[in-house]
Amino acid sequence: MFVTKPQNPPLAALLILAASAFIAGTTLLAKALGTDALGPALHPFQISHGRFLFAFFVIVTAVALLRPELRRPHWGLHIGRTSFGWVGITLMFASVAFIPIADATAISFLNPIFAMVLAIPLLKEGVGPWRWLAAAVALSGALILLRPTPDSFQPAALLALAAAAVIGMELIFIKKLSGREIPIQILFINNAMGLTIATVAVSFVFQMPTTAQWIALAGIGFLMACAQACFVNGMARADASFVAPISYATLIFAACYDFTVFGVIPDPVTLVGSAIIMTGAFILVWREARLRQALSR
Repeated sequence: MFVTKPQNPPLAALLILAASAFIAGTTLLAKALGTDALGPALHPFQISHGRFLFAFFVIVTAVALLRPELRRPHWGLHIGRTSFGWVGITLMFASVAFIPIADATAISFLNPIFAMVLAIPLLKEGVGPWRWLAAAVALSGALILLRPTPDSFQPAALLALAAAAVIGMELIFIKKLSGREIPIQILFINNAMGLTIATVAVSFVFQMPTTAQWIALAGIGFLMACAQACFVNGMARADASFVAPISYATLIFAACYDFTVFGVIPDPVTLVGSAIIMTGAFILVWREARLRQALSR
């Protein structure tokens, strides 16, 4: 049974922006956990396990309080979404331990391009010239933030690139699920399955975290649960090819957090790249608003 949501692109854009802010926060915490900032560096498997563990606690609490009406899940889509999601987030957490957060985020968040291209054959979505233009503008901003140099082509950068491809595929599964099941059911099943996979993986590398690391792991889980809730609801209210490029805003939030937490002042390259990314997102929102006005007449 399909659960339809009223199409509301402006609200979808706001939800994706909120998700981007939360996701950027998880990368900062993952960087601290993957280095010696809070204690002995944790393995990426353990960081992703913490993400699923504490996110699951948040979502179980929400289910217990809200008592939503759950329906029969589509297990094939859930398995696909969870598998790609676990691999993607683990690769992302691994990359930020070795290269600057700005570089890792810029590379890995090329995933909207992968998602938009995959949405054409897999979701049968039409991608018109305006969406291609907006995606191209956003991509050019990401490339500026990447600051291509020989140092960018190191193994850790390839981890971030692989994360982008894998997460792009996850977006397709999220979009398919968002039209079939309510968001809280999608999040509950995804995190339960992800926690199972992560628990098996972490059993080979587990080390006892410090108190500060436990707090950071809990923070990652909480922020990721919030990001997922916003993202699934956003995907349910607009085409994947429309909302996906907006998640480039994660790059901007990451730069803001760097300044707020670490005192890193964005340089002109960061400001220009961020402005270009936002221009791409605004083109999408403006175009969709014009189309809605035309249809309502």
